[in-house]
Amino acid sequence: MTDDIVDRIVEVTPELDALRRRRPVTREQLQASFDALFRPVTVAHVSQAERELVAAFATGLAGADDATAVFYAVRARETDPRRARVVSAEAADSAVRGPFGAYTELGLQNENTEGERYEPAGAVTAVIGERLAAALAHTHLLVFRPREASGADLGRLLEAGWSADGIVTLSQLVSFLAFQQRVVTGLRVLSAAGLARTALSEEEAA
Repeated sequence: MTDDIVDRIVEVTPELDALRRRRPVTREQLQASFDALFRPVTVAHVSQAERELVAAFATGLAGADDATAVFYAVRARETDPRRARVVSAEAADSAVRGPFGAYTELGLQNENTEGERYEPAGAVTAVIGERLAAALAHTHLLVFRPREASGADLGRLLEAGWSADGIVTLSQLVSFLAFQQRVVTGLRVLSAAGLARTALSEEEAA
């Protein structure tokens, strides 16, 4: 077994481990992305606490019992317990089914769908700060309303004190977490259904 973050979250079995080893590049890149985002060389533009809190919020939007959400909620509480409690509550209260939003391209307006637009309340912002509040609003946008992301949204982050480099890191963080969460969910489904061994056998026969 390897000391791999996805393996930890999934509680990897020998069958899942063998299955993951069939895709070593994907496995290595996932871990490398985690290391770059959560064990960075510098936290000048995005603090460690901000990374952990945004991760807890982004993954928590899938539900508090989601394995990835549990993992990052624990990390956030260990890093910044006061704000982590608020962030976890916000994730639970603002989780919806998506994605949704309005297209700007001509001919696609009939595919527009309505859904919640998340903005932290004033009382929440007073506790977690304007900078993190803006990051949470942007995270919710990227998770549920990516088609609506615009320059104005980036402007709100800049006004809240985010640098251009920080905004890039924030976007990379949310994108990585979405992918990691899908991988973990898929592996857990395979494990729960006893399908990992079947998948291995099918690959061997192909």
